[in-house]
Amino acid sequence: ACAATAFLVGTLRTYVDTDPLLLPWDRFSAWLHCICVVGFDLELGQAVEKTSICYLSFPDSNSGCLGDTQFCFRFRQASGRKSSLGCFLDQFDRDAPVCLKRDQGHYYGYVYFRQVRDKSLKRGYFQKSLVLISKLPYVTFFHSLLKLVAPEYFEKQEPCLEAACNDIDRWPTPHPGKILVLPIMGTVMKVRIPTCYDKPGTSQLVQSTQVRMRIAVCFHPVFFHIQMLWELVLLGEALVVMAPSPAESSDTVLALVSCISPLRYCSDFRPYFTIHDNEFKEYTTRTQAPPSVILGVTNPFFAKTLQHWPHIIRIGDMKQAGETVKQMKVKKLKNLKTLDSKPGVYSAYKPFLNKDEDIIKQLQKGVQQKRPSAAQNAILRRYFLELTQSFIIPLERYVASLMPLQKNISPWKSPPQLRPFLQEDFMKTLEKAGPQLTSPLKGDWMGLYRQFLRCPNFDGWFRNRRREMMKKLEALHLEAVCEEVKREQLPLRPGTLTKLQAHIDSVILSLPDDLQGILHKPSTP
Repeated sequence: ACAATAFLVGTLRTYVDTDPLLLPWDRFSAWLHCICVVGFDLELGQAVEKTSICYLSFPDSNSGCLGDTQFCFRFRQASGRKSSLGCFLDQFDRDAPVCLKRDQGHYYGYVYFRQVRDKSLKRGYFQKSLVLISKLPYVTFFHSLLKLVAPEYFEKQEPCLEAACNDIDRWPTPHPGKILVLPIMGTVMKVRIPTCYDKPGTSQLVQSTQVRMRIAVCFHPVFFHIQMLWELVLLGEALVVMAPSPAESSDTVLALVSCISPLRYCSDFRPYFTIHDNEFKEYTTRTQAPPSVILGVTNPFFAKTLQHWPHIIRIGDMKQAGETVKQMKVKKLKNLKTLDSKPGVYSAYKPFLNKDEDIIKQLQKGVQQKRPSAAQNAILRRYFLELTQSFIIPLERYVASLMPLQKNISPWKSPPQLRPFLQEDFMKTLEKAGPQLTSPLKGDWMGLYRQFLRCPNFDGWFRNRRREMMKKLEALHLEAVCEEVKREQLPLRPGTLTKLQAHIDSVILSLPDDLQGILHKPSTP
């Protein structure tokens, strides 16, 4: 039975799902929800055994992870629980890229697991995990933090965690765009959180996923099918990643989620998922179609339980990623019987776009010439970025056309409404202003767009764009009111116009940089 304890704001106690409202340390809470220590204890009863975090913090019995292993998981926030930090951190979240914004409905768990032989223990092994629970999807950063804290903790135990908590409570809040100096246990971490204004692909220090430097490794066993995988993620299809360890599972799921960047993946994803997860029954039922989710699993049991899922990716040992991969066809699902099946993609999916042979040849050449992994990653990231941008630009262009003309904004009327998104009108724009302007790929682009417009990724993207445009309309309308008051010299209470201008400024500051620039331009006479 797994036993978990949480070291929280200087107190060691049995693990419970803690409430941020109870945390007196504001800065600590801005970065972390809590720090958990998860151990393996035969003497405990069943009460704690059912805690899913315990199981998510350990590799399952099939993994055989000796030594130190790092991975991450993600789980739902308890319904009805609200964080007191929401308003406090909104101003910092505003400037973050979509992939680095706080997760509203989920927590991330960052794990440092150690398993070493120890004959003095009943099981013959020392097995313990140090886990950081946070709302922030800063995978690279928190894994780097664990590399500093966990080895010290395993050697010095609880006093070490108290020192770490005290250090973290003195950190500045996570502000995108600033160089943050973060002292931790005698060392200093310098971190810059990327902003949404950074040029795509150039963000430094804190990346959206741990696999920024591992994406080529993750996709190595299946890189003949990377374009198809991009389509599956873009369309929010139900995907299972079957891997030999939690580290490879979580790295691959995060690589998939990030491959449609800068578009945000709006469905659920679980970098590491176990049979003890609270959503196990929900995600494995055969009474309805699989949900829009990406699961990363390691237990052989899932090969049978999830056999009805439409798309399964089998990942082999990434230590062999330097070997040349033979081109494999997409396999039929009935051929996947156990987790020991050969690496590959098991699916009946027919891609909308023709395969890009150039990127395959480029990656193959890199393997043959033993090109550095950083260079392979750069090639693959640029390919995904350009493919996603080619796809999203026509949507951005059409949505911008839904804005009312500025001449229709009257200070004497309510702000005009955005015109509705009409699918057929959008599809007509693709004939002259479609992705063919920026992408050499051929295929059924129209079919891909029609499918995309029905998936959660479109819904999430459009809601965000609509919210931004409504704020822009509000700002333009308020400016029109201000100008009319000045022109007509209307009698107002002292300070009213100042308050109105301050409200306009706050609305403009909540918008993306490009829209701010437009609104701050002086109007022509």
